[in-house]
Amino acid sequence: MIEVVAELSRGPVFLAGEALECVVTVTNPLPPTATSASSEALAWASAQIHCQFHASESRVALPPPDSSQPDVQPESQTVFLPHRGERGQCILSTPPKILFCDLRLDPGESKSYSYSEVLPIEGPPSFRGQSVKYVYKLTIGCQRVNSPITLLRVPLRVLVLTGFQDTRFPQDEAVAPSSPFLEEDEGGKKDSWLAELAGERLMAATSCRSLHLYNISDGRGKIGTFGIFKSVYRLGEDVVGTLNLGEGTVACLQFSVSLQTEERVQPEYQRRRGAGGAPSVSHVTHARHQESCLHTTRTSFSLPIPLSSTPGFCTAIVSLKWRLHFEFVTSREPGLVLLPPMEQPEPVTWTGPEQVPVDTFSWDLPIKESLALFEAFSMEKLLVWAVFSQNRYF
Repeated sequence: MIEVVAELSRGPVFLAGEALECVVTVTNPLPPTATSASSEALAWASAQIHCQFHASESRVALPPPDSSQPDVQPESQTVFLPHRGERGQCILSTPPKILFCDLRLDPGESKSYSYSEVLPIEGPPSFRGQSVKYVYKLTIGCQRVNSPITLLRVPLRVLVLTGFQDTRFPQDEAVAPSSPFLEEDEGGKKDSWLAELAGERLMAATSCRSLHLYNISDGRGKIGTFGIFKSVYRLGEDVVGTLNLGEGTVACLQFSVSLQTEERVQPEYQRRRGAGGAPSVSHVTHARHQESCLHTTRTSFSLPIPLSSTPGFCTAIVSLKWRLHFEFVTSREPGLVLLPPMEQPEPVTWTGPEQVPVDTFSWDLPIKESLALFEAFSMEKLLVWAVFSQNRYF
């Protein structure tokens, strides 16, 4: 029995173009007092990063896959296929790297190997939607002598910054002064440069504030004015808006605003509704605010953007956009007043009307689809354990 541990030194969240570093430790867990006959022989081990794509058959019409390539690898084969047994298609992968060959471990002995690879910048971000899914994994394959290949899959989260795909690490030497007494890690310097540049671009895109005002009206008149201070946000921020109803000529009884993502299948891949297909557009609500606002002059709301969400992106098959979805309930009666008279000659019991004729309508305000991202990458180290036995993986 062999125990394999994969440790991601900087956590499982990465920017496209960032270097992934993983330490793979192979151990023979038997106690050292065991006999020498308990030594384990491993033929080889390799590692590779791949992106798996899966589409909903009821929403997306994809061309038929190539049947000449089997999805499941026979146990007698010795070919390293990281996506063996996975659902969907492998749309992106890095070249496989061999960690070791012909390794023998005595009882209690362990050895560690380093794996480093730059995440491709041309791929989509990690995303789990209703129509499609893009899942990144680091797969480590290991084979014992005279045994089938066993795979260890480490899930990753890859984030893509819009307009960041053409960025390259400069080949020239750094201009900043460096200390001759400190050892410099080229990989660490590259990652630090990438993170700093990403941070600068994000701050420049999300720190600009300018009040945008929108007049909200229906067919009978003006309801109010909506104000928002910016249209580009980063994950973890709050979308703050104000609503001025004092200038309206139509009474608003209630409103709600939702922070939503819109997942839309591209026209050439949409499945026809007559053929039993589901809608090509789906919406997911991440935060919602609802308020009764009759006789309210001014109000505000704050909707948090979840850190676990995906920034807006667009591929050949699907696009993801963010928006604010408003719903208003307005009165059909002009000059509606639902307050008791201020002066009464004698005490009376006043009750509001039981029914008020109302109209409802909705309004969508897009937030810039390249939703900027800023997330702390100092997450806890991810330890993934796997045990390789003679015939099974558990």
